[in-house]
Amino acid sequence: MSRDLVGYGGNPPDPRWPGGARVAVQFVINYEEGAENSVLNGDAGSEAFLSEMVGAASHPARAMAMESLYEYGSRAGFWRLHRLFTRAALPVTVFGVARAMAMNPAAVAAMRAADWEIASHGYRWIDYQNVPEQVEREHIAQAIALHTQLTGSRPLGWYQGRTSPNTARLVAEEGGFLYDADSYADDLPYWDRQHGRAQLIVPYSLDANDMKMVALNGFTEGDQFFRYLVDTFDQLRDEGGRMMSVGLHGRIAGRPARARALARFVDHVVASGDAWVARRVDIAHHWIAVHPA
Repeated sequence: MSRDLVGYGGNPPDPRWPGGARVAVQFVINYEEGAENSVLNGDAGSEAFLSEMVGAASHPARAMAMESLYEYGSRAGFWRLHRLFTRAALPVTVFGVARAMAMNPAAVAAMRAADWEIASHGYRWIDYQNVPEQVEREHIAQAIALHTQLTGSRPLGWYQGRTSPNTARLVAEEGGFLYDADSYADDLPYWDRQHGRAQLIVPYSLDANDMKMVALNGFTEGDQFFRYLVDTFDQLRDEGGRMMSVGLHGRIAGRPARARALARFVDHVVASGDAWVARRVDIAHHWIAVHPA
């Protein structure tokens, strides 16, 4: 498999966003809580990734502080984000880990009632880098089956997050995903033809993402997060014809101070008059119509 280091180059296509919008803005809430590494889930140790305890070790037993930090996301943070976006009447895509959603039916019901897109974030919130291919294939199938059971329909979007070298091929081979989000390679959707069929990629972002609040090289307070989001949006608006993804987690952006900064950014986007705020699946449908494979 080769790499595409060229992409659209200096001539990106005109996405022709609805309403003449200069930027398509996409808010993602990652729902992972309960599906992270835990001996309760049969894993070798506790979770060590993406929490307030930066640089935490994985323990071969239950790590109660880590578990409670994740539990905040499902118990409180998710609902704060839910209130923020429903009050603003803005669409959202959820990257939902199947095993996590199964542990909180009320949250899934709230997502569905708000008409949010629920895309698949895989079966478990674990690192698949060294997971055997057959196991990962089985997990993709299990994710689709459980997701369908919980939401009433199969997911049309996919984002594993902590991928393996096999993930993109396995997703393309499965054949039922309208888009794959496991890429950070562009500011626009694009078609990937490396795996036997044209698979639409709707790339994601790790910089305009609240995960930078809990990283050693990240934001230390809400104003930094707010300024970075605003600068990203304003730059893309000046360029025109771009897409902006904003990544959120209940246990991170759902904390009070960060949610307040996020709300200010939401106000900035709405006030600009230049944004098409859309679910990721809506962006995929638009791209397929305007720039078919």
